[in-house]
Amino acid sequence: MRGPGLFCCCLTALLLLGGADDVNEAEEITTRDRTHIDSTLKLTEDSPKDDYAGALQRLRKIYHNAIRPLELSYKYNELRQHEITDGEITSKPMVLFLGPWSVGKSTMVNYLLGLDDTPYQLYTGAEPTTSEFTVLMHGPKMKTIEGIVMAADSSRSFSPLEKFGQNFLEKLIGIEIPHKLLERVTFVDTPGIIENRKQQERGYPFNEVCQWFIDRADLIFVVFDPTKLDVGQELEMLFRQLKGRESQIRIILNKADSLATQELMRVYGALFWSLAPLINVTEPPRVYVSSFWEDDYHPDTHKELFLKEEISLLEDLKQVIENRLENKIAFIRQHAIRVRIHALLVDRYLHTYKDKMTFFSDGELVFKDIIEDPDKYFIFKSILAKTNVSKFDLPNKEAYKDFFGVNPITSFKLLSQQCSYMGGCLLDKIEKAITHELPDLLGSIGLGKKPGALNCDVTGCGEAPKNRYRKH
Repeated sequence: MRGPGLFCCCLTALLLLGGADDVNEAEEITTRDRTHIDSTLKLTEDSPKDDYAGALQRLRKIYHNAIRPLELSYKYNELRQHEITDGEITSKPMVLFLGPWSVGKSTMVNYLLGLDDTPYQLYTGAEPTTSEFTVLMHGPKMKTIEGIVMAADSSRSFSPLEKFGQNFLEKLIGIEIPHKLLERVTFVDTPGIIENRKQQERGYPFNEVCQWFIDRADLIFVVFDPTKLDVGQELEMLFRQLKGRESQIRIILNKADSLATQELMRVYGALFWSLAPLINVTEPPRVYVSSFWEDDYHPDTHKELFLKEEISLLEDLKQVIENRLENKIAFIRQHAIRVRIHALLVDRYLHTYKDKMTFFSDGELVFKDIIEDPDKYFIFKSILAKTNVSKFDLPNKEAYKDFFGVNPITSFKLLSQQCSYMGGCLLDKIEKAITHELPDLLGSIGLGKKPGALNCDVTGCGEAPKNRYRKH
């Protein structure tokens, strides 16, 4: 982990900028200039003229024609509980705000959208204030939408949230605002993590709801303030849920102008010390040190550094907006790879079951032996050996015990039987989507390549899936 290197860079920047060690709070605080937000995010410019609608419709068609049939046939959603809707395919990029209570998440949203002193300003305070999942979206006029209405609207990407129950829907609220930034991105403000509150006390599965949003977020801001750096069980659980999403995570050390230089350096080091065991990657997430609210920075603090950090964060946000189509296509392709792996595994379980069955066999006992010890029958190893699937992409073996407990193995067909004269084979169609159609679509929307060319750094398209179980 390269935390110390980043730490030293931050120390150097702080010391070079100089400034007094003490924050003079007696001087009058003025409202901060916001012009850098509009200029960095290019909010004064018109939205890009690219044919996003056309590309999204092509993506939707590929999903419904090539991926969803196999997904339904092998009940993939019951394994991963991740159903992709048309609303999710066409939705704007999602920015998720996570972190302990009262670290400034809602205040940061107010600041970025200029909601302070408006009727739709998110409520903030020193005590835990946000108890709802608040979704801020673009709309022709300001209005609030109840969670039950959002979930009932199939055109939105939030209809799958119905599965978390009525108690959760009462804690879900949407706010439509005619704001330029929300034409290009959706913000989600979440309830703060309170270490002494158990999940069941909220009345709904808080961690599962967080996971739903994490799985769909294009950018995840995890916000801390200098007084809340302790890592408890709730925060540890959150970072376990963020595993595999490190490239989307940005750590924010908020309220930095409330500290003197020496104290800020100590807090920055303490933050890395607390997070190091939770983020086990070679390259740690980017940490932004600033204060995100409408009031001007406290006098005699490092205004230049904090402003540069804020602009750097806005550049990150702009990058997500500009890459929204590429990210969406890469997301659907990764989903297709997982669906394909699941289908191959179910097919392998079914082959093994049929091979072991005899006229006198008890089918239930035979399959129980297979599901209890799949390694004895080389089910997972055979997938690795005979298809070019990474072992890191294989699902958890234990998950298939639960999956087949609900879905009897005899309810599935072999992949070789999933073919029709007119429609072709389901496996062939999803392989074509993974290796050709989705990379071609990605190449056609401006990666600097001609349509059909592949950028494998972005898509990971080096994989050319083959299924050697299929008879030719």
